[in-house]
Amino acid sequence: MTISINRRTFSIGAGALALAAAGFSPARAQQAFFRIGTGGTSGTYYPVGGLIANAISATGSAGVEGLVASATSSNGSVANISAIQSGASESGFTQSDVAYWAHSGTGLYDGKPKVEDLRLIATLYPETIHLVARADAGIKTVADLKGKRVSLDEPGSGTIVDARLVLSAYGLTEEDVEAEYLKPGPAGERLQDGALDAYFFVGGYPTGAIVELASTNDITLVPITGPEADKLLSEQKFFSTDTVPEGTYKNVGETNTISVAAQWVTSAKQPDDLIYNIVKSLYSYETQKALQAGHAKGKLITLENAVTSAGVPFHPGAERYYKEVGALK
Repeated sequence: MTISINRRTFSIGAGALALAAAGFSPARAQQAFFRIGTGGTSGTYYPVGGLIANAISATGSAGVEGLVASATSSNGSVANISAIQSGASESGFTQSDVAYWAHSGTGLYDGKPKVEDLRLIATLYPETIHLVARADAGIKTVADLKGKRVSLDEPGSGTIVDARLVLSAYGLTEEDVEAEYLKPGPAGERLQDGALDAYFFVGGYPTGAIVELASTNDITLVPITGPEADKLLSEQKFFSTDTVPEGTYKNVGETNTISVAAQWVTSAKQPDDLIYNIVKSLYSYETQKALQAGHAKGKLITLENAVTSAGVPFHPGAERYYKEVGALK
């Protein structure tokens, strides 16, 4: 059940009286309501957020005492950060690059106020940069995109900024390609019709749109590797190396590329002890078991991955836990 509430907590007082009337003692009256902004209900963020909310709530097998957590659908990364900033949500999921841009006032947030109190709870799992190409388009490397018809995604998306960074690393700009600005669905349709040579997409693999495209069309994934990629990785700390396994998409071999990360973020205003206990619950044996059984990406939400791709500061409560268990020095 999702509970919407403007105040983050009930304190002993009027809330306690109301609960006492319902048979609760004042000692049990204080509850923290913790919303997790996710994404659309058909995406990956929403079901993963639901699993986490259920696990960390007081009713979960390893939940936080007094915590009522809920996963709420949203428009994704930018919307979630805005909700945290305004106080409309206590936390949310975002791409690591979007989080970095928000905190630093760069990229999508160039010219906008920095979200300086944005803090990281945990890195969850990789979101791979796919460069999808027609198999007959003669595109073997990113450099081969020169003069080709390439979709970079819509203006305002995280993908388009990532695509520009990748092009720049290989000495290309939008002017060097015949750029189009389409979401992955329409881009796939144009590629299928021969009207497009390649397109960028950022998301966890396997992604349904590419699975469907590969089932009926000969496609390839273009590797993002070499000294150009190495330089990009050293300059942009929110990128990591990644590999799409052979067979993820029909007739597509193992492909080395780079990725951003799905991250769980919050505000520095959230209490240290609350975030500490939430993180402790997230990496408990019971929660890890539930995540692994509940979703394919849940298997990647591990303590090892939690401290990677940290382009924004950790919340002090999260940092305390990670240092206690040796994940951070």
